[in-house]
Amino acid sequence: MKIAYLLFAYKNPKLIKKLIEHLSCEEAAFFVHIDRKSSIEPFDAIRGERVFFTKERIPVFWAEFSGVEAILLLIREALAAPGHYDYLVLLSGSEFPLRSRQYIHNFFGQNRGREFITMMKMPAPGKPLSRLNTLRYPSTRPVLRFVFRALAKIGLGRRDYRRSFGSLEPYSGMTWWALSREACQYVIDFTQRDRKLAGFCRCIHAPEETFIHTILGNSPFGSRRRRNLVYEEWLPRGAQAHPEMISARHLEIFASQNEVTVQDLHGPGELLFARKFSDDSLPLVEKLAALIAQKEKLPSPSLP
Repeated sequence: MKIAYLLFAYKNPKLIKKLIEHLSCEEAAFFVHIDRKSSIEPFDAIRGERVFFTKERIPVFWAEFSGVEAILLLIREALAAPGHYDYLVLLSGSEFPLRSRQYIHNFFGQNRGREFITMMKMPAPGKPLSRLNTLRYPSTRPVLRFVFRALAKIGLGRRDYRRSFGSLEPYSGMTWWALSREACQYVIDFTQRDRKLAGFCRCIHAPEETFIHTILGNSPFGSRRRRNLVYEEWLPRGAQAHPEMISARHLEIFASQNEVTVQDLHGPGELLFARKFSDDSLPLVEKLAALIAQKEKLPSPSLP
């Protein structure tokens, strides 16, 4: 079982280095995209035989199609690499695993043929059709962005997604996933033959939660899906919800279960990664690594 980890990041170089050290083995590689708006110098210490930074760096803006472009770039680079990876795992650079590298490889081997992507047909809780039907221009077009945001507040600036989707049913879900090589190749092939969906999604909110999900939801891979593998605790904060930073309280939750599992509206499943850590969370990362070693009776890790 060979795994390509796709890191779609803009900060936390120390955490990413620890993540790569924890997951590194001959059967794993790491493809890293650093937002062009971020300095690359803090990431210079991240090196390795199987660590590949994308030469192209896209300026990524929150909840805009530039994020999809960076993700597609990572997928293409991983698929083109000579390693022929069985699974591609998309992470944000703010995660740390909940299990050892060997456990994770065994998990994918035992679940070969499944696609780990949380998605639901729209409309769904937190994913209304207004996400699609409300025009939202990108930051690269500031005047149109301002005008149409103002129009949206008074019920204007709308369109009908069905004109661009055609026979496709819209799906949406969480950004982070673990997909088979075949599913990822299907996504790339779709984007090469169909420009209409991408053109439409350039002017919607959070297309990274919709674009790939819609492609796969309308494909044979849709029936193979399971919930994603990332632990996140979302808390409402004003008008927006955000994932809570991982704390000692969460480590107690992880310690209370041999396999960290969840069952909610997305279905049951085991989780292999936790989000959200940062460079300021390294003491917690050390404790989590020690917990993993204890669970799996591994030698205690040394994470200076």
